[in-house]
Amino acid sequence: MYLGLDLGTSGVKAMLIDGDQTIVGSANGSLDVSRPHSGWSEQDPAHWVRAAQEAVAGLKAKHPKELAAVRGIGLSGQMHGATLIDAADKVLRPCILWNDTRSHVEAAALDADPRFRALTGNIVFPGFTAPKLAWVRKHEPDIFAKIAKVLLPKDYLRLWLTGEYISEMSDSAGTSWLDTGKRAWSSDLLAATQLSEEQMPRLVEGTAPAGRLRSELAAQWGISGNVVVAGGAGDNAASACGMGTVSDGAAFVSLGTSGVLFAANGSYLPKPESAVHAFCHALPNTWHQMGVILSATDALNWHSDVTGKSAADLTGELGETLKAPTGVTFLPYLSGERTPHNDAVIRGAFIGLEHESSRAVLTQAVLEGVAFAIRDNLEALRSAGTGISRVTAIGGGSRSRYWLASIATALGVPVDLPADGDFGAAFGAARLGLIAATGADPISVCTPPVTSGTIEPVSALSSAYEDAYTRYRAIYPAIKSLAH
Repeated sequence: MYLGLDLGTSGVKAMLIDGDQTIVGSANGSLDVSRPHSGWSEQDPAHWVRAAQEAVAGLKAKHPKELAAVRGIGLSGQMHGATLIDAADKVLRPCILWNDTRSHVEAAALDADPRFRALTGNIVFPGFTAPKLAWVRKHEPDIFAKIAKVLLPKDYLRLWLTGEYISEMSDSAGTSWLDTGKRAWSSDLLAATQLSEEQMPRLVEGTAPAGRLRSELAAQWGISGNVVVAGGAGDNAASACGMGTVSDGAAFVSLGTSGVLFAANGSYLPKPESAVHAFCHALPNTWHQMGVILSATDALNWHSDVTGKSAADLTGELGETLKAPTGVTFLPYLSGERTPHNDAVIRGAFIGLEHESSRAVLTQAVLEGVAFAIRDNLEALRSAGTGISRVTAIGGGSRSRYWLASIATALGVPVDLPADGDFGAAFGAARLGLIAATGADPISVCTPPVTSGTIEPVSALSSAYEDAYTRYRAIYPAIKSLAH
């Protein structure tokens, strides 16, 4: 058996698979986010350990014999978080999360240093790890002086699991300290934030062994024998391993809290000015590009809270048949935007409202706004040299056929639906645990799921969607000055 642990923002998911990659069971532990100030987003790493224990306990209660047979563990996690620990492994402050924007001034200052884009292949976004350390150095110097190690969230779980400081390429590529082409820490970039390689974890590939489960935890969980912990992956690269998006040109669209358009690359293709992320993949000698929007299902959930109707009820009001855009346009920039704007202070908007703008019209505009934001990502990836001919849809938002039809039509490419099953980050992490424990070939393990159906672009609405997208594209520059 093989165990995948996925540390998300809202919880930890534990998944067991067998040697044939059949899912045996899964369980969850819940997490909350602390927002002590506007733009801040934090979690206590002790809560990650508690949630992981809850998730594994849930598996043990239902599948004790299977859990006892675990031989490999893979880790996946929310990226970019700054987990700061001292020489005694004590956490110095709450972890500053991926969606925290307090360090936008520091990010802009680091991004102005041409070495960062040249070596990392990426803009220094406020959500990345390096600017958070620059913020801590400026505003919490006593804490900064005590930092012995900086760990990403899943790698703090690894420290708890194994006692070792180790990270891997896909997650570390989101710190702004990795030489992404060389797959190694950059001493120059670390020095630019007053840090050293000694304060970083050792790097391995995501498929490689990266520690062994501590005997105390193995005994607590009823596991006997040697258990390898894999390098693992950042959450999107782990989802790609679960989806089999590991070969050049394969792509998926994820409709979760945030939205992601992810494409695997056989070579390193940076184009930082497009705000496309160019990161290492979890597999050796493989990279990936992704565009990220900060509010996907988050936008629909916001609309749900405002209207008092569930997301399912709201999308249900639209029916099954895709409609032409109404003239009402929604910008889903509720917490700023990454690709393509790299704008932490822009905010969302409805444009074109009139007396006839019903709740259903607003819902349609919200879904289209997210679809057009993903279209922005597609155009950015194309400008960076990546062509996408079709995508597979994952995430909670993919339950809405209407939304997928809107995305297919906005992108102009077919959207494939995987057969029933959970192919997300926890499954990808379990696959990495299997590879690390057995030495299996990564490509033969990370195969794509069977496609249960395909949603084609609605050709009759292509022209109307192009007009609506042109209108959408014109709004951001028009309102940018109001937000800044």
